[in-house]
Amino acid sequence: MSKHTGQNIAFWIFRLLGLIVVGILLWILGFIIWNGIGVIDWEFLTEAPTDGMTGGGIFPAIVGTCCLILGSMIVAFPIGVMSAIYTTEYAGNGRVVRFIRIMTDNLGGIPSIIFGLFGMSLFVNTLGWGDSILAGSFTLGLLVLPLVIRTTEEALKAIPDSFRTGSLALGATKLQTIRRVVLPMAFPNIVTGLILSIGRVSGETAPILFTVAAYFLPKLPTGIFDQVMALPYHLYVIATSGTDLESARPIAYGTALVLIVIVLIMNILASILRRYFGKKVKTN
Repeated sequence: MSKHTGQNIAFWIFRLLGLIVVGILLWILGFIIWNGIGVIDWEFLTEAPTDGMTGGGIFPAIVGTCCLILGSMIVAFPIGVMSAIYTTEYAGNGRVVRFIRIMTDNLGGIPSIIFGLFGMSLFVNTLGWGDSILAGSFTLGLLVLPLVIRTTEEALKAIPDSFRTGSLALGATKLQTIRRVVLPMAFPNIVTGLILSIGRVSGETAPILFTVAAYFLPKLPTGIFDQVMALPYHLYVIATSGTDLESARPIAYGTALVLIVIVLIMNILASILRRYFGKKVKTN
């Protein structure tokens, strides 16, 4: 077999595998849309649940999910980016940095329910925050912190050292070089970590089960120390509780569809932000 023939065979195998992945994704989305679109209306999106969560809407769960996503990103993104800056720009490649990276990778492999138990012990009980948006946001922030750190590190490493050297040669300090040269150039790729983190946080049930989620709370939160309903936990309760499954199943699919749409909208907004900063870097 010639090299050209082998290359064509490998190319078509890779293409087939890619099409299979896309097909599975479209199949899942089509299944959710087909079963959930029938319950999506204005009442479902804007009203509180009723009749043991087999009627009404899911508006409190939508608000609670958005609060947790926003709160966890406020916690994880600054800490993760600054940690990555330290390990990449300041600490070099010594034993301490290698140890930090090993611990970061191990932290990323811990099951999410362990984070839930840790958050309940530290934030809910020890710090006295109770079951609240604050406790849930910090727990989810810790959950995605390794992801933010690793993606930020890769984004910073992708910037050629010549830009750093040129900035320092012009008289800029290390901090000025990072703030005005390295970070603006790496930010479009750093946003990738933000996008992946949003997708991870939005679908987690175990951490919020121990720290913030309420079984049935048909009202909106008024502060960061309030409990909230959340779409993943709401979906879990509907699918596993003793309610009438036949009447609740369409609501479960509708909840799943709304959750997918929320994640899609946030990913689109993050992608627009990444594209904006990418164009800004190119023009500068």
